[in-house]
Amino acid sequence: MTGVDPGRLDDQQLIKELETIHRTRHTTLLHGSNDALRAHNERMAQLEGEYLRRHPRRSIAAARTRAGARERGTTGP
Repeated sequence: MTGVDPGRLDDQQLIKELETIHRTRHTTLLHGSNDALRAHNERMAQLEGEYLRRHPRRSIAAARTRAGARERGTTGP
């Protein structure tokens, strides 16, 4: 594993790591080697998994559900 075990990060550190990995995602996808993309995928899954473990009842916006997406598709932007 690359980086600190997500379970050892405090909430602020975890959020900072998530922000960083999401910010670099597009560039890694477009220009990273296969190994870099694989490592990025693994690290993102670790960090996101830890966030979801800590926040199982996080707020979910109705617009970010399938039903919300279908509504947007039928009523316009």
